[in-house]
Amino acid sequence: MKAIIQRVKNARVEIENKTIGEIGKGILVFLGVKDGDTEKDVQFLVEKILNLRIFSDKENKMNLSLLDIKGEILIVSQFTLYGDCKKGRRPSFTDAALPETAEKLYEDFIKEAKKSGLKTETGKFGAMMQVELVNDGPVTFILES
Repeated sequence: MKAIIQRVKNARVEIENKTIGEIGKGILVFLGVKDGDTEKDVQFLVEKILNLRIFSDKENKMNLSLLDIKGEILIVSQFTLYGDCKKGRRPSFTDAALPETAEKLYEDFIKEAKKSGLKTETGKFGAMMQVELVNDGPVTFILES
């Protein structure tokens, strides 16, 4: 499982010009599910994202987590994170999980994130979405289980 996370001032996701998820200060998660991923991968990444100290304290050092600041989280599925561009000119997606498996783990990820009590918004699995964000920093990390 792979997540691109961005510390944001705000972010939102739209489908057909309608906002379906929107957050203020927090983390935008682009989530990719790989063939072979399990519930253990979900648990690991959610725990890592919620507790990763990437928000500034009073001394402007990255010492605070999403939980510490009571931030918000927007989770967007993105199978293209497992696109392999090494050969040819068209990405191969053979490493990505099948849609049925990926959707279940994406939904499990959302449920696990919601257990934190933080505002948790989402995109829609498999939909064509437009994502708008203001990256704070910019601060972006790639996490893998």
